Amino acid sequence: MFNRSDLTPRRADEQGATIGDAALCPLDGSVVPWPFDPMTFAARITRQPVAFDPELGAEALEQLPDMGSEVNALFHAVAGCSPYLKGLMAREGEWIAAAMADPEAAVATEHATLRETAPDQLADALRRGKRRIALLSGVADCGGVWQLEQVTGALTDYADLAVHLALRATIGAEIKRGKLPGAVAEDAERAGGMVALAMGKMGAGELNYSSDVDLICLFDETQFDRDDYHDARASFVRATRRMSTMLSDLTAEGYVFRTDLRLRPDPAVTPVCMAMAAAETYYESLGRTWERAAYIKARPSAGDLDAGARFLHTLRPFVWRKHLDFAAIQDAHDMRLRIREHKGLGGALDLAGHNIKLGRGGIREIEFFTQTRQLIAGGRDTDLRVRGTVPGLAVLADKGWITPEVAEKLTDHYRFHRTVEHRVQMVNDAQTHALPKSPENMQRLACFLGRDRAELEAELRQRLEEVHGLTEEFFAPDAADPRAIEEEVHFDPEVIRRWGSYPAFRSPRAVEIFERIKPRLFSQLQRSAKPDEALIALDGFLSGLPAGVQLLSLFEANPQLIDLLVDIVGTSPSLATYISRNSGVFDAVIGGSFFAEWPGRAALEEELAARLVADPDYENKLDQTRRWSKEWRFRIGVHHLRGLINGDEAAEHYAELAEATLAALFPAVAAQFALKHGPQPGRGATILGMGSLGAGRLNANSDLDLIVVYDADGVEFSEGRKPLAARTYYAKLTQAMVTAVTAQMPQGRLYEIDMRLRPSGTQGPVATSLTSFRDYQMGEAWTWEHLALSRARAVAGSTKVADDVEAVRRAVLDLPRETGTLFSDVSEMRDRIAAAKGPAGPWDAKVGAGRLQDIELLSQALVLATQSDTRSTRDGLLVATTAGLLADEEKERLLMAHDLCWTVQMVNKLISNTRLDPQDMGEGGREMLLREASEPALDVLEARLAEVTAEAAAVVETVLQRNIAA
Repeated sequence: MFNRSDLTPRRADEQGATIGDAALCPLDGSVVPWPFDPMTFAARITRQPVAFDPELGAEALEQLPDMGSEVNALFHAVAGCSPYLKGLMAREGEWIAAAMADPEAAVATEHATLRETAPDQLADALRRGKRRIALLSGVADCGGVWQLEQVTGALTDYADLAVHLALRATIGAEIKRGKLPGAVAEDAERAGGMVALAMGKMGAGELNYSSDVDLICLFDETQFDRDDYHDARASFVRATRRMSTMLSDLTAEGYVFRTDLRLRPDPAVTPVCMAMAAAETYYESLGRTWERAAYIKARPSAGDLDAGARFLHTLRPFVWRKHLDFAAIQDAHDMRLRIREHKGLGGALDLAGHNIKLGRGGIREIEFFTQTRQLIAGGRDTDLRVRGTVPGLAVLADKGWITPEVAEKLTDHYRFHRTVEHRVQMVNDAQTHALPKSPENMQRLACFLGRDRAELEAELRQRLEEVHGLTEEFFAPDAADPRAIEEEVHFDPEVIRRWGSYPAFRSPRAVEIFERIKPRLFSQLQRSAKPDEALIALDGFLSGLPAGVQLLSLFEANPQLIDLLVDIVGTSPSLATYISRNSGVFDAVIGGSFFAEWPGRAALEEELAARLVADPDYENKLDQTRRWSKEWRFRIGVHHLRGLINGDEAAEHYAELAEATLAALFPAVAAQFALKHGPQPGRGATILGMGSLGAGRLNANSDLDLIVVYDADGVEFSEGRKPLAARTYYAKLTQAMVTAVTAQMPQGRLYEIDMRLRPSGTQGPVATSLTSFRDYQMGEAWTWEHLALSRARAVAGSTKVADDVEAVRRAVLDLPRETGTLFSDVSEMRDRIAAAKGPAGPWDAKVGAGRLQDIELLSQALVLATQSDTRSTRDGLLVATTAGLLADEEKERLLMAHDLCWTVQMVNKLISNTRLDPQDMGEGGREMLLREASEPALDVLEARLAEVTAEAAAVVETVLQRNIAA
């Protein structure tokens, strides 16, 4: 917020540095007094853009109140250069006109209003506020009313407020639902002990015009009892994700800020909000130079600011080394090279499309130059520990680390670059840093800056070259030698030697590319917990590649994919095998949405259906469905492997993917079948998902249990070139659907299908009429079939038939039952299951007393006993507890065992579809298993699994016998 006493924006540096008595305009060098006297907007205009498209400017003025000639001229010019700001003027015309009397007061009022906004109205209100702040700061920037630091300060202040209010709302919702242990409503203001640390430009108070906000979210675990830790962490993780969604989602009202949570410790394997103690441990043992540099700008911005300050205090030894840390120079240089390599920003300077942030002579060069010097000596001299780039340059000059002349030049260039960056982003609110490529758009930029185009281009080139010259001299690059790295880490030469015989390295071009990426590859292997294991896993991946040039070129252009590859091959052989045979999946990784939020079933079905409709060839439809589905399954697996989602979320995603696949594919199969035999007679057919699919929870290797029910509605034959009797029609249509899913094609098969749960099992028809289905379920079905029906759910086909099937299911669940008989049947089933197949070992999470199958069987029995319609194992136990069939303690023991078994099962099926043996799964797999189960060691986890399943088994037996005797 602005300090109304002097209108100076909050400073970002810890030492309380303030802007001097005057500031230089970065474009024309004019002296602008600071701080400004409080006066109207018009009286403070110091520069004037030129409308690139005067007609657009005129259209904007027609929608705005008259604000006087000087302000009207500025708005005309701004709208004539920026379609985005013109659009904001149309939406916020009345507000911006009123703000002209006192822009700082308008900002303060907007902030105050938002603080009083109800949580259910906050998302839209924040978007409206963002529009207003964006418009005001944009026009104030263009007119010189606010200088750079005030513009970035206003944007940062709003980001702080938005994050805090979103966090307050989402934590408040958790508290209201009783999900945050021990918290009361008043605790929402400090986010229940959680803090969002602002990183990067947000931390320094330097947000650019279309900036993401980089956050690290942590919670103070000392505020919770040990037994409440896991519940608290889960609550904070949910709140963080919802906060991010509230800010990032694009709605009809726009968006607030794109949020990036990936700067946290080891984001591949850690939740989006983690305990401060865990973060401290990570930085103490594994923290890297780039993370030290990132924490120079870190600042508590939302939530529990005191807890955040305490955390940063404990982290000072990590960030600020006691000795002069000249090793940071090489690390920073390597970071610069990786950025250039990743973004393709090497080579000679070409203004067209030049990246003014990351490219030669750009903003990042100045920031790295400043931060690296701070890291070198900041451990000894606390005065160097300032957050902002300009204050950092000033204190470095004051302390003699750089000359005043260099500090002055880089400060001037930094302000100029940032101003140009803002204009580039203001055109369409794009998070871009690239200068225009076309002469026309370069002319637009020149107009936006009120400059002659030729003069602007000459000045840009001169400034970029001077920044490059001033900063490049500081870094001394040494080319990485893969052989030296090989020798240093002592990789097995026999393994590396045999790579030359693999198909991927047949061509000299592939070998040449591989030699260039070896340094990063070996470096990532060395960082893994067990480099030798990771090397063997990588060897398996490379041996499976049919060719190398395309994939290796992709790795060279996108080095971050190497990091992902090492993660995968070191953890999940099944995923590694998949990518060795489907390397094109990496295209999806670099496409920009691979790590986005899960889109949901409806969006998935719509996407696949559109693809299938667009392809007229049926075989292509089937193959394309396989390719599409496997890419999404790979995505779910990687998200689970990297800790972006947990086992429960992965299970839901796998189930939604299967549903979407069936729902989009069935119409294509039916249409192909209809070409020969005519449309479906009567009302059509619906596909029921049974078992885990019906319950909406699958693992990475789940089969699909399906039943097909149709309603011919009195129609005896289909109408086609080769008509079929209705019963035969639906039987053959079902077989066609099963073939479409299970057939082995170039892209493999989609799923294995099991239809044994249909009426009369394998003796019955593959498709059942609605009448037969109703009669059988109401009069002939056995108890086990009613247990299975409790989880049935329509996943594809006719919605009308699905409604009737659901009515049958509901009627079956409502049938009165003799409790003793029901539970006696279940007990006998349990004994038969145990006799037929025992657990495959102590790590078998599915089969055995007190494990998944056992607990789910009991839950289904309780659903029948209580006449509930839930399909969820968890909800079935909760309903039974409410009905008095389970004691609270029994319910908790069952849920504890079920949750742990499910976690183990999900990890097992992701890593391998064979029997789980942690000793054979590799270090990466073991680490994932322990992370997901929240246990420190395998022996501890094994003991816990044995303990909770034994307790659950006793509960199952007790509940069964108690109800048999009832």
